[in-house]
Amino acid sequence: MKLRKAHHILYCLILALAFAGCKSKDGTEEPKKMAIVVSTLNNPWFVFLAERAQAKAKELGYESKVFDSQNNTSLETDHFENAMASGYDAILFNPTDADGSIVNVKNATAAGVPVFCMDREVNSNEAATSQILSDSYSGCVAIARYFVETLNKKGKYVEILGMVGDNNTWNRSKGFHSVVDHYPGLKMVAQQSADFDRNKAMEVLESILQAQPDIDAVFCGNDAMAMGAYQALVAAGKADKVKVFGFDGAEDVVNSIKDGKIMATGMQFPEVMAQTAANFADEYFKGKRDFPKKMPVAVELVVKDNIENYAAYGKKE
Repeated sequence: MKLRKAHHILYCLILALAFAGCKSKDGTEEPKKMAIVVSTLNNPWFVFLAERAQAKAKELGYESKVFDSQNNTSLETDHFENAMASGYDAILFNPTDADGSIVNVKNATAAGVPVFCMDREVNSNEAATSQILSDSYSGCVAIARYFVETLNKKGKYVEILGMVGDNNTWNRSKGFHSVVDHYPGLKMVAQQSADFDRNKAMEVLESILQAQPDIDAVFCGNDAMAMGAYQALVAAGKADKVKVFGFDGAEDVVNSIKDGKIMATGMQFPEVMAQTAANFADEYFKGKRDFPKKMPVAVELVVKDNIENYAAYGKKE
C-alpha cells in the first residue's frame, strides 16, 4: 500500500514538472486544453452534459476531448492518468462514485490540474477545485409534495433508486421521504436500485409487480428509470393505473408528460452546470483561484400544467 502511494506521489510530481514546462519550441505557451470525463455516455442526459461542456470550451477557445468512464471507476482512473499524461490543463468531471472517485481528483489537483465537478459530487470538500451540483434534495421535496397531492395522501408505491455510490441517489431519496414519510396512508412496498439505467428499471419493476401487483405509483431517481418503469407498466397492462414520477428533465420524459404518460419530473439544468465548469476552468487559466467549493443549481418541478415552459434539459428560450 505504501509503495502504491509513493508511486502516485512520484507520478504527480513528474506530471507537475511536465506541465510547468509546457511550452512550444519557440518558447510560447501551448494552448490550454480541457478534458471532459463523464460517468457514462449510455444516458442521453450525460451525453448532453458532455456536449454542452465541449461546446463551451470551444467557444472559449480551448481544445477539449470527452472521456466515457462507462460507470467504471477503474476506467475513470485510466482516463485521468491519460488526460494528465497528454497535457490536459483542466478536467471537467462527472464522477462515477462519490467515494471511489476522490483519489482521481486528488491526484489531478496534486499535479496542478484543476478539477471542476459537474452534477455529481465527490465526498471531499477539499479535493475538487469546485463542484457545481443540482440541488437534488430540494428538487425532490417539490416532487414529493406533488406526489402526495396527486395520490390524495394514500396508496402503495415503489421507489427505484439510482446508483448506490452516487450521492445524488440518496439526496433525491432523502428529499422525497422528508415529505412523503409524514403521510401514513402512503406505504412504500418496495425500494430497489436500478443504477439509473432504463433497461434495469424495467426489469426491476417487472419483478416487483409479480409480488406487488396493486401499486399506485412509482418514484424513480432519474428519468431513464422512469421510462423503464413506464415500459414495465405498459407490458403489465397497468400504465393507465399507476402514476410514474421521474427526475432529470430528459427529452423523452418531457414529451411523456405532455402526453399524460409520466406525471412529473425535476428539471435539472445540465447546460448551466457544464458552462459554469468550463467558465471556471477558463478563469483558472487566467489566474483566478477563489472558487466556491460547492455551487448549487436549482431544480424546477415540471408537470403537465407548466410543461409548455420547458424543453428537454431546460426551459424554452
